[in-house]
Amino acid sequence: MSNWYNEKAPMDDIAVSSRIRLARNLKGIPFPSRMTSEQKHDLNIKVRDAICNSNTPFAKSLKYIEMRDIPETQRFAMVERHIISPEFAGNGIDGAIILSEDESISIMVGEEDHIRIQVILGGLQLEKAYDIASRLDTLLYDTLHFAFDSKLGFLTECPTNLGTGLRASVMLHLPALETGGEIETLSQSIGKIGFTVRGMYGEGSKSAASFYQISNQITLGLSEKNAIDNLKIITTQLIEKEKEKRNGFNSYKIEDVCYRALGILKNCRIISSEETMNLLSRVKLGQSMGILNLEVSPIKLLIESQPFMLMQKYNILEADERDIYRANMIREALK
Repeated sequence: MSNWYNEKAPMDDIAVSSRIRLARNLKGIPFPSRMTSEQKHDLNIKVRDAICNSNTPFAKSLKYIEMRDIPETQRFAMVERHIISPEFAGNGIDGAIILSEDESISIMVGEEDHIRIQVILGGLQLEKAYDIASRLDTLLYDTLHFAFDSKLGFLTECPTNLGTGLRASVMLHLPALETGGEIETLSQSIGKIGFTVRGMYGEGSKSAASFYQISNQITLGLSEKNAIDNLKIITTQLIEKEKEKRNGFNSYKIEDVCYRALGILKNCRIISSEETMNLLSRVKLGQSMGILNLEVSPIKLLIESQPFMLMQKYNILEADERDIYRANMIREALK
């Protein structure tokens, strides 16, 4: 199956992915934290029918799945593929997910809000992702009628999402800026103008393998278009800064770093998830700079070598055994 991270995409040498998320709630129904199991089930059916019974292309392209029907390992593997949130994987047993075949579209029903529409695409494609999310939003609004206030905008469980309910983010690979110790300074600078820097899995997560999510913080008093345009400007500036730093690398040293990383991955027999991510980060850097010529995507390997992804694929639970299977998988991919 082709996933969002398999395809060649605009500016994907540094921009790994673009994500649009819209938070929506229905009129006259308590927020999920105050709903009964019966109410949650009714919500699932309403959202399912609004999409699956519609006379639109979405009706055929999206699949409805009850969360209780997805084994725990598979739920957390979905987190590693950035399809659902960690909170939903752990606590959303009464919820449901509506998913496209390539997993670029996922609609979480019964997460923090009644509906979380998410579209994730490779590279820098914020406008395209928003266009898809907006069409889904319109389809659901016409049928379900969302809670909306003329002054506060869309009503959400968390006040920080009031207004547009929009969270737009771009995942960037910033090894040069990270090595130069500039991430904290950049985070403080863009924080002053309404943006935040987060780890690989969003709010509360740490950075890993030099990947950082840049997202908007302001959802009230600003249109969706302005939020996306501003994020794109900030993202483009960060990409240019990263490229400038990379151009200042010593060519022999950076080649050595990249080739050493590739050599370990090609020959290892046991390797942990953390070491894999760090080495693949260097391999991606080498590929992006034209040092390494690889057919396989380092992002694909990074995601598919995560613990729950391996547990799902090979049905193994112990970490030591996963480290062996991970090494085998990576060696085969890099032959």
